[in-house]
Amino acid sequence: MDHEQQDFATPTESREFPHGRLDLVRVAGADIGRLTLQPGWRWSVDVQPVAGTDLCEAPHFQYHVSGTLRVRTADGTEFDAGPGQVTALPSGHDAWVVGDDPVVVVDWWGASDYARGD
Repeated sequence: MDHEQQDFATPTESREFPHGRLDLVRVAGADIGRLTLQPGWRWSVDVQPVAGTDLCEAPHFQYHVSGTLRVRTADGTEFDAGPGQVTALPSGHDAWVVGDDPVVVVDWWGASDYARGD
């Protein structure tokens, strides 16, 4: 395998949606996403119309860089994730930004198709 290096400052692809942005880099055949979610962002309001599903059906494996993200799974479990934490989210969840700080997460699963309108 040859050396590969990518930088979120010059992503392979970017997708914007209300209150947020996804920057995607492709490294060694894998898509890694950086989601930046502004205060007021909620999946069921800002991304659901693009996804066309009741809940987010993408599983996620994320490192939380900043801000607080509240997650509610399909079974009603609700929790907060914040800086320094790693979360593995199953398909079937809603999420929203808590507080006045933007949420930034690096996502190793689920970023490839996130907020894609096609």
